[in-house]
Amino acid sequence: MLVRTKPGTRLLVALAATAAAGAVALTAIPGAASAAAPTRAAAHVGTQAVGTQAVGTQAVGTQIVRSAAAVPPVLDGTVVASFDAFDANQAIAVDKKYFYAVNNRTITKHDKATGKPLLQFAGASDGPIIHMDSGAVVGNKLYVAHSNYDESPMESSIEVFDTETMRHVGTHSFGIYRGSLTWLDRHDGAWWAGFANYDVVPDGESEPYGETYNTQVVKMDNDFQAVESWTIPTQILDRFKPMSNSGGSWGPDGRLYLTGHDLGEAYVMKVPAAGAELEWVATVELPEIQGQGIAWDRSGAKPTLWGISRADSKVISFSVPYRNISDPERTDWEILGPGEFQQ
Repeated sequence: MLVRTKPGTRLLVALAATAAAGAVALTAIPGAASAAAPTRAAAHVGTQAVGTQAVGTQAVGTQIVRSAAAVPPVLDGTVVASFDAFDANQAIAVDKKYFYAVNNRTITKHDKATGKPLLQFAGASDGPIIHMDSGAVVGNKLYVAHSNYDESPMESSIEVFDTETMRHVGTHSFGIYRGSLTWLDRHDGAWWAGFANYDVVPDGESEPYGETYNTQVVKMDNDFQAVESWTIPTQILDRFKPMSNSGGSWGPDGRLYLTGHDLGEAYVMKVPAAGAELEWVATVELPEIQGQGIAWDRSGAKPTLWGISRADSKVISFSVPYRNISDPERTDWEILGPGEFQQ
């Protein structure tokens, strides 16, 4: 159960019944320092029992109360290839033949087989390109999330590049919107984007840069108009803090993979059957990277997940055991007949 207090503050309250007394306990998760770490998956992911914790419901008096949800288990990503890439500071995009290392004002196109840099877009230091983040290749265009981070108020846009020539060929401005645009991807006939907010206080400011809990994942139509939006589970946001959601990419399994700013792990999400919060189904450890923008390479028979190590200026691709992930069994509601109605 999610309890909302004053604006910008949320407490996650888990209900669990004690076997001996039958009492209901309330457990608060206050922040990043006590954020729950993912648990190691021994085998199959997404079954009803996870480790020693069970996901389900139980009766308390005349009400049905959800048991404390288990933290989803962890799978290991395996490094497939690693390349030196001097621009690997913000994110990575990838297509069949090339990868694109993204920095604030530059994007460098590399040969995917050898890692050799081929072409670079370079924005002027006093130009309109300020802070580029994650990118996604759709057809022969590279769509890149762009913002004015960490200036206020937050402004965001999508910048479009021709993948052959690396020339800037288009733009779509959100102006002042839901936060700072950090990633963009195309999935199931729609655009999907992350609008990040932060607990970090910029230099010269006295207030957080939007507050991390206000981060949203937004589904948009072909004209980049919002259709739906979801929040990210508080346990994950606590792991992002004081930063936010930096990367997002749809996997070959039809699930959304999200990353933060610092940790080498991707959170596997699905759109919920009801409600406004994405459902966390698994975590994938990605050794050697530190969060930032990611991109699934779905062009080949064996899809790989790409990320960056900004500390080492490297681009790294991973094999991910996504076929071992299945959705948790859940009982969120029931249909009752006469004589069974809850009062």
